[in-house]
Amino acid sequence: MELNTVKEADVLVVGAGPCGLALACDLARRGVRSLVVEQAPGLFPGSRGKGVQPRTREVLDDLGVGGAVRAYGGPAPVGMAWQNGERMGEHRMFRVAPPTDAEPYGEPWMMPQWRTQEILLARLRELGGDVAFSTALTGLDQDADGVTAQLTGGRVRASYLVAADGGRSTVRRELGIAMTGETVDPAPMLVADVRIAETALDRLNWHMMNADAGFITLCPLPGTEDFQLVAQFKEGEPDTSADGVRAVVAARTHLAAADVTEVRWASDFRPRAALADRFRDGRVFLAGDAAHVHSPAGGQGLNTSVQDAYNLGWKLGQVLRHGAPAALLDSYEQERRPVAAEMLGLSTRIHRGEQERGKATQQLGLGYREGPLSVGRAGALEAGDRAPDGPADGRRLFDVFRGPHFTLLAVGTEAQLPEPGTAALRTHRLPDAYEPYGTGLFLIRPDGYVGWAGRDTAGLAEYLTPLGLALAAG
Repeated sequence: MELNTVKEADVLVVGAGPCGLALACDLARRGVRSLVVEQAPGLFPGSRGKGVQPRTREVLDDLGVGGAVRAYGGPAPVGMAWQNGERMGEHRMFRVAPPTDAEPYGEPWMMPQWRTQEILLARLRELGGDVAFSTALTGLDQDADGVTAQLTGGRVRASYLVAADGGRSTVRRELGIAMTGETVDPAPMLVADVRIAETALDRLNWHMMNADAGFITLCPLPGTEDFQLVAQFKEGEPDTSADGVRAVVAARTHLAAADVTEVRWASDFRPRAALADRFRDGRVFLAGDAAHVHSPAGGQGLNTSVQDAYNLGWKLGQVLRHGAPAALLDSYEQERRPVAAEMLGLSTRIHRGEQERGKATQQLGLGYREGPLSVGRAGALEAGDRAPDGPADGRRLFDVFRGPHFTLLAVGTEAQLPEPGTAALRTHRLPDAYEPYGTGLFLIRPDGYVGWAGRDTAGLAEYLTPLGLALAAG
C-alpha cells in the first residue's frame, strides 16, 4: 500500500481477521467509506476459530454470506474417544437441536477460520471494499474531529478508528488500555492444521486421545482435506515444526509420524481469559480479540468478535450517514463489554470442566435488556431481546430484517403503523399473533435485536430521534 499523502476515510479498521472483515462488510453496505489495513501479507492461514455458533450464522446470513457458509462448512463431527489404539465410543460435544421457525440454526457449524475470512473478504470486495495488506499501524493521534494514523507507507485521516488487530493489539498498547484477566490453564497448547493418510484415520469423527503428557484431538475440517490438531503439553514447550508436530502425533496416538503427510500451519498458545478495561478511547474503539481474549473451549472467541462488529457497524453508520448524535456510540461499550465478560466466564468454566457446552454457547439467548437503547416490553419480548425468525407472507422475518435498515414490526395488532420519515426505517405487519413475539409493536434494530417495544406508538418518535431516525410529519 502506497500512502504518500494523507488518505481520508470515514473509518479506519486495523486488522483483517473475522471481526475487522465483518465490520468492513457492514460499513460498506451502509455507504460508509472504510479502509482496512493488515500488517500481515495475507489473511490468517490457520483454522484456529473453527466453530461458528448459531447466532453468528444469523449474522453472517444477514451480511450476505449465508450461502457460502452453508456450502463450505458442515456440522461438528461426533466425538470418538480412543485408548491404546482402540475406539472406546462416541459422544456429542455440542448441544444439537432441530431448527425451528424462531431459531433456524440448531447447532454449531464447523468451518476453519481461514475459510470464514476468505468468504468475508470476497463479500467485502463485492461491496466495493478491499484490504491493504503488508500495512502496519505505527502510531496514532486523535483530536475532536478525527484520528490520524501513521501507517507503513503514509498516513490516514479518519473520523473513527476500530482496533480489530488481535490479542496483542498495537492500537490498544498505543492507547495504554490495560487487559485484566487470568491464565485459564498453565499448560501450553499446540494447534496445527495437518493432512493424514486416508487409510490411517477416518474423517467421520472428532478423534480424542489422552496421554500422560496431555490430551490430543484430531478434528476433520469440513470442506477441506485437513484435520485440526490440538495438543496439551503438561511439561515442556510445543515444537511447532513439521517434525515436532509429527512426533506428537506418533507419541500420543496409534498413528505413525509418516501418516501425517503434510503440516500446513502450526502455532502454540497458553489458554488465557482477559478483558480490556474499556472498549473506547475517544474516537477509537476496541473490538474482537483486541478487547477480549478467550480460551478456545466452547467456541466463543470468533463469535463474540463478529458480534462486536455487528453491534458497532450500524451505530457508526447512523452517526456518519444518518445524522445520529455521536453519543449513540457510547452504547457500544455499554452493550458489548458485559456480553464479552459473560462469554469469557463461560469459556473458562467449560475449559476447566465446570460447565458443559449447551444452549448458552449458541449465543441465541444473549441480549441487551439492561442496555441504554432498550425501552419497553410487548407480548413475549422485552426490548434488548434477540428478534426471532418466523414465517412472513411467503418469506422469513429474517428476510424482512436483512439489510442495514431498522424494521418496525406489528404482530397480531391493529395498532396503526406510522409512515417512516427515512429510508433507514421500514415497516412490516404480521396480521396474526406469533408465539415467539406474542402481539405488539417491535422496533427491530439492524443487528437483529428489539430496541423498542409497546402496545401502541406512544413514545416511539422520541425513541427514534437519538438514533437518527424519524417518522413522517403529520
